[in-house]
Amino acid sequence: MSSQQLITDLKKHFEALKNSIDTCSDIKQLEKIKQEFLGKEGIITINAKKIASFSSEDKKEFGGEINRIKQSAHALVDDALKNFERSSQVETVRPFDVTAYKPEHNFGRLHPYTLVTQDIENIVMSMGFEIVYGNELENEFSNFESLNIPQDHPARETQDTFWVSLPGRVLRSHTTTEQSYALKNKKPPFAIISQGRTYRNEATDASHDFMFAQTDMILVGKQVSLANLKAISLEFFHGIFRRRDLNIRVRPGFFPFVEPGIEFDIQCPFCTHGCSTCKRSGWIELGGAGLIHPNVLTACGVDSNEYQGCAFGFGLTRLVMMKYGIPDIRLLHTNNLSFLEQFCGSPSLR
Repeated sequence: MSSQQLITDLKKHFEALKNSIDTCSDIKQLEKIKQEFLGKEGIITINAKKIASFSSEDKKEFGGEINRIKQSAHALVDDALKNFERSSQVETVRPFDVTAYKPEHNFGRLHPYTLVTQDIENIVMSMGFEIVYGNELENEFSNFESLNIPQDHPARETQDTFWVSLPGRVLRSHTTTEQSYALKNKKPPFAIISQGRTYRNEATDASHDFMFAQTDMILVGKQVSLANLKAISLEFFHGIFRRRDLNIRVRPGFFPFVEPGIEFDIQCPFCTHGCSTCKRSGWIELGGAGLIHPNVLTACGVDSNEYQGCAFGFGLTRLVMMKYGIPDIRLLHTNNLSFLEQFCGSPSLR
């Protein structure tokens, strides 16, 4: 028998294989069909042995064709096997009644702290700031010395700061502590923002608490000036209150870690001529800022002759209360659902 006749016969057997697979009803039958065509005693194996009697040219032609038929047969069998396996999985799935009663669920919403924090982070990230997270239990150097707060400063007394039993450790009294870590570990230029809980030894009332949240931003680089600080603060306030026409007033202020120091007042976003929020003045004091003091840069290993920086910080808790008209700080730290469920932020993940 010539190689052409063998190729023709193999093609007929391959068509028969396709028909057998199409009519196959289970995996056991499929395995039998596979052995008949591809097994050790199958059609392909038997005919492949005949190649030895062909000429070199016929061997090349017949060998290539038989390999193509063999690969196609394997592909057909594998596809059929996958179909049987999928069908078997579907059959084992328990029937589900899609018309069954679905109980109602009450989903929580984001806390006002979270809503404002997300707003702030979106605004500052659009300006290129990196978000960093600090320690709530801090060492004395990061909380005081590195920020130009001397040992005789009243803020270091126990009536203002929570000291713990570990030597030289305090509950951080401001998020400005991240400034020292950034200055020591990052190469200028950089811009970071730190937000989180801070602690001060204060009596709790409607506007004060021993725990509250703060936000602190710093920009460090060459030739950083008050112009950079003004641009950052304007963009921030306009974004957080969603008003581009909001006016800002700057007053001199003193903070040990900046020189010069300034304080920001913003035009009350809730009125035009005075309300209870702004105490009838039309202005709201929101935060402190300034150029980073050269002593702070030097204490953290940064050359103050080459690099400068600006810092901007404010009470996040106060901003939350002002933004949502919350009259009592204690409401933010309770599980009072009648209070919390009124906020219309995005629902939390379900």
